[in-house]
Amino acid sequence: MPYLTLAQVEAIARRAHADQTDKAGRPYTEHLSAVAEGVRVRGGSEEQIAAGWLHDAVEDGALSREWLDAAALPPAVKEMVLAVTKAPGEDLRTYTRRILATPGALLVKESDLAHNADPARLAVLDGPTRARLTEKYATVRRLLGLTPPSVSPSASPAAPPSPAAQPSPPPA
Repeated sequence: MPYLTLAQVEAIARRAHADQTDKAGRPYTEHLSAVAEGVRVRGGSEEQIAAGWLHDAVEDGALSREWLDAAALPPAVKEMVLAVTKAPGEDLRTYTRRILATPGALLVKESDLAHNADPARLAVLDGPTRARLTEKYATVRRLLGLTPPSVSPSASPAAPPSPAAQPSPPPA
């Protein structure tokens, strides 16, 4: 069975999250697009970009685990999506260890964190929420061994490739 194209993955992710908004009330698909683009400008592979589009699909319940298991996606994409899917109540150390242990997942999470921590996005939140999320994102970055956040890809489309741009092994 042939794999879904990147355009098909994007369309699926956009449909799955079509009615969802972020904490600031913006269409959630803007976040997915920013994460996928962040992966691309950091030197990520097509598999990593696909995982960027799908990174929150299972965690947010937009797509089921069963859908992901059956989807015509390379195993590496599925593994990255599952690696960045935080289970309810899961300890941050367990979560970040899984990301670090999964080839390609660190770049996807780095791009996710960069967009989530974008000062322009955080500025529209109330003070306590902004402080809580800023601390949460800094903790995850530290546990992943990432340097302090750089300017988000939306503000700097020429961002250099990230050291987290781990190539994924070719599909079997």
